[in-house]
Amino acid sequence: MSAVPAQPWRTPPPSATVMELLDRAQASLLHASQAGEVGERYVLAHLAGLRAAAAVLAARTTPASSSRPRSVWEVLPTLAPELTEWAVFFAASARQRAAVERGDRVLPAREADDLVRQAEIFIEVVQEALGVPRTLVRPGYLAAVTPLRHTSR
Repeated sequence: MSAVPAQPWRTPPPSATVMELLDRAQASLLHASQAGEVGERYVLAHLAGLRAAAAVLAARTTPASSSRPRSVWEVLPTLAPELTEWAVFFAASARQRAAVERGDRVLPAREADDLVRQAEIFIEVVQEALGVPRTLVRPGYLAAVTPLRHTSR
């Protein structure tokens, strides 16, 4: 019997968890592109980015002892320094997402559409960083949206 030579440069295939998170990121992106309300589109696009970042964390961490809870956007640069700018970008959009969800912020459609496009690029960058073939199903269009109405409390 001959031994198979070791290939230290080969990375193991992504886990089922990583692939599930990437699939969910893509599904969120598709839902965002079809959302009929600006706020919903923004929230779903941010969720797509969050799920893609979670895939990186799942691929690059091992279960650790308990530590204080931290934001995905805070942890991402420590595990994937090449994604630091993305972490900063999505951390800022997380604050805006929270304001939208509370009803404190009204967004122009352009801002939600821009976040959809940025989330799409981020998912592709994550797939490349993880060595996963690009499988993003691109929506052919962004559905028309109705403006989010500011509600009085």
